Amino acid sequence: MKKLFPSAAKALEGVVADGQLLAVGGFGLCGIPEALIDALRDSGVKNLSVISNNAGVDGFGLGKLLETRQIKKMISSYVGENKEFERQYLAGELELEFTPQGTLAEKLRAGGAGIPAFFTKTGVGTIVADGKELREFDGETYVMERALVPDVSLVKAWRADQSGNLQFRLTARNFNPAVAMAGKLCIVEVEEVVETGAIEPDQVHLPGIYVHRIVHNAHPEKRIEKRTVTEKAGA
Repeated sequence: MKKLFPSAAKALEGVVADGQLLAVGGFGLCGIPEALIDALRDSGVKNLSVISNNAGVDGFGLGKLLETRQIKKMISSYVGENKEFERQYLAGELELEFTPQGTLAEKLRAGGAGIPAFFTKTGVGTIVADGKELREFDGETYVMERALVPDVSLVKAWRADQSGNLQFRLTARNFNPAVAMAGKLCIVEVEEVVETGAIEPDQVHLPGIYVHRIVHNAHPEKRIEKRTVTEKAGA
């Protein structure tokens, strides 16, 4: 099956639709599928529920979809870098399912592993556990969390071969493998595409069986979210 598509727009064609549940990889601005997010914005689909560790920043990443009001609900663990997100949420224009980061990662991992739910101590006794099943194990109380299985996953990787086997670079791996595995259909944006067999088997970070479509973005914009520097003595 041919997995490489000529553009992000073509890769999304016939796949994304109004009202879908989407998952988007990345952590802050590291490892986000920016070309796919731009194409999603340009597609005009709306009323989306989006799973992502964060909600981008104003004017970049998922922040672009918030500006165009295409997202109705965010399932996230950190939302502190986006003023438009804050405005919409406080105005009651945006739904938020606030989820502890480790729980969010496990909800995605469970979805990819075919596990419908799991129990965790995280959130017990807080609003995170409101309305959820509680159960006792060995004298400790746990809350049940349901797995996440998005309709479409949008992922960023460094390199892919023609069969969809992926390599990630350093911390840009972050949430991307879990997002890829959880989705019913996974679209990946990569900086390099090589022939099948060019990636050593033990260097494959995610097998191509999880990848349905690939987009080549050779020149992504690699932003620094917060630049901090240390003054050098005598400078």
